[in-house]
Amino acid sequence: MKRHKKNLISQILLSLLALFLLGGALSVSAFFYYAKDLPDPSSIVARRVSESTKIFDRTGNTVLYDIHGEEKRTVIPWEEIPETVKSATLASEDNAFYSHAGLDWRGIARALIKNLLSLGVAQGGSTISQQLVKNALLEQDRTLPRKIKEAVLTIEIERRFSKDQIFWMYLNQIPYGSNSYGIEAASQNFFGKPAKELNYAEAALLATLTKATSYYSPYGNHLDESLARKDSLLKRMLDLGRITEAQYDEAKNERLEFKPPRDNILAPHFVIMVRDYLIKKYGEETVTNGGLRVFTTLDYNLQKTAQEVVTKYGDINAKKYKANNAALVATDPKSGQIIAMVGSRDYFDIKNQGNFNVATAQRQPGSAFKPFAYAAAIGLGYPDTTVFFDYKTEFNPNCPPSGNGIKDQYGINCYNPQNYDGRYRGPVTMREALGQSLNLPSVKLLYLAGVDRVIDLATSMGITTLQANRKNFGLSLVLGGAEVKLVDIVSAYSVFANDGLREEASFLLRVEDANGNILEEYKPKEEQVLDPQVARMINNILSDNRARTPVFGPNSSLYFPGRPVAAKTGTTQENRDGWALGYTPALAVGIWTGNNDNTPMTREGAGVSAAGPMFHEFITRALASTPIENFIEPNPMTTDKIMLNGSYLQSTSNPDGTTNQQIHSILYYVDRNNPLGDAPSNPAGDSQFNNWEAAVQAGSSNLLFNQPPIQ
Repeated sequence: MKRHKKNLISQILLSLLALFLLGGALSVSAFFYYAKDLPDPSSIVARRVSESTKIFDRTGNTVLYDIHGEEKRTVIPWEEIPETVKSATLASEDNAFYSHAGLDWRGIARALIKNLLSLGVAQGGSTISQQLVKNALLEQDRTLPRKIKEAVLTIEIERRFSKDQIFWMYLNQIPYGSNSYGIEAASQNFFGKPAKELNYAEAALLATLTKATSYYSPYGNHLDESLARKDSLLKRMLDLGRITEAQYDEAKNERLEFKPPRDNILAPHFVIMVRDYLIKKYGEETVTNGGLRVFTTLDYNLQKTAQEVVTKYGDINAKKYKANNAALVATDPKSGQIIAMVGSRDYFDIKNQGNFNVATAQRQPGSAFKPFAYAAAIGLGYPDTTVFFDYKTEFNPNCPPSGNGIKDQYGINCYNPQNYDGRYRGPVTMREALGQSLNLPSVKLLYLAGVDRVIDLATSMGITTLQANRKNFGLSLVLGGAEVKLVDIVSAYSVFANDGLREEASFLLRVEDANGNILEEYKPKEEQVLDPQVARMINNILSDNRARTPVFGPNSSLYFPGRPVAAKTGTTQENRDGWALGYTPALAVGIWTGNNDNTPMTREGAGVSAAGPMFHEFITRALASTPIENFIEPNPMTTDKIMLNGSYLQSTSNPDGTTNQQIHSILYYVDRNNPLGDAPSNPAGDSQFNNWEAAVQAGSSNLLFNQPPIQ
């Protein structure tokens, strides 16, 4: 029995030894097999560029951007690469580079475990030597043979060349983005100087780009994140002893000045948005070198018009209203496709953050948000003839009805907003209130419609920024108290134009791989999110030039003689944002004007004055050769109920034959959640009733015997 056990153990040991020897033999064979064709250093530096990805407009005839284009590279000697670059790169990529033998065994072990768990091939370690091999000598696929090649070639690279030679090759071929390969091209491209002049702050910024060259590009939409990563790397360099405390303080506090980009790129903000999407979905290597053919929704002829208009009025607004930036988005309401996008006055003006895409940023919309509240109210049954009293009103029930309070007994602010001009107009209809963008009636209407109901409706129509903080929104929501994206609100307005049907905003028609296989393709996703009659009523109001004339005048920039155009403006507090949004059945357009740093425009820089002319010219030029399309007329909303039918005087007969006339707020007559139903049994039980009623009684005594007509 003992002899049998000894024989079994011997057999196992011999088998393990045989497997070890076989593995060693295979490893040696693999080593010699893959190492025999290893090129010399000059060949390694001359990295082969794979097929580029091209982004087209919707016709496929205009190349908006060639992601690769002409590769920029200048090989410089080791002696011309400064210590700033070497230290930053080592701290970022491989601090133990000069002490290891080329492979990151811990990383390989982690990858091996991950492979076993996922039955796939994950990335292993990434020493500088391995990155040199991956970028210069191998394809980017994640197969087992490629991983073996990587390990073998890394060992051979380490055997053949000194550490300085390997590091030199790496720094001369690593991609930094914007078609720049190697530290010299990157330095010239981003900072306009030779690499030998890079300081620690600049070197740290470039070292952070290699992780994700497109995402962290200074010319993209994530500059703040890039600068934060730069500061984090500088702190790591300090902790590793690669810079002194004084050098760290100087580098961290330095303001970087980037050279304006001059890539051959059309519609840059749109293209960068598309590129970021592609990289997120397909990976940077595939997008950079995979030869994709990307057909977008952009109409380049309209894009040129949009850029011309933004440039023209951007220059005017900068001088006239101190509005240094502007953005424009245009969509096709029937398809949801983005057909023009200008994210700022000048993408290449890096000094003024021109590369930042305001069209996808969050800004307060001011009164441009009002149509969503009005749509919710109309959907509940409130007709456009519903009367509101435009009098000074306090909306915090715990504050004095006079509207002169500051805080209530709980320390909560009183809330008594004013109209933009400080005037009060007495009784107005819902149509007049929206057409003239009156604030007081709109806040009352939001209360009747319900904040949650309005948030839900706006979200279903395409506003993506409300859900996360919905508990923080109150009655100021209707005046633009939340932040929205220009691209979202144009998409949401498109729902009105499209008879209540929503098509999700899209920017791709088709993506093909290098072999012509379709990877993804636009497909309509039509959804009815708004009752057609509600959409038609909003269209009717917003295209009613008579309704807005008392405020905007008969010939404002929102009026298009002979062509029905629904339009709405918005202005935020202290004129920090000016908006003009509008649409026809065939085109939806949104304009934003203001300053990226949120500084105010002048007092005259409201939405209609700063954004209106830009809006008017773009629509006029865009639709010049198109047939006139009319909105579908809404069914009339009729009711005999006081306050909903345009009347606000209630007459009662006395026993002696005389007549009493009374005026009350709408809450006296209407159940806010069921306006066409029975009157509320206890209006005083509504938290807003007392203050609304007090405002009406204080402001309407002169109306009792001389009721003016409601226009």
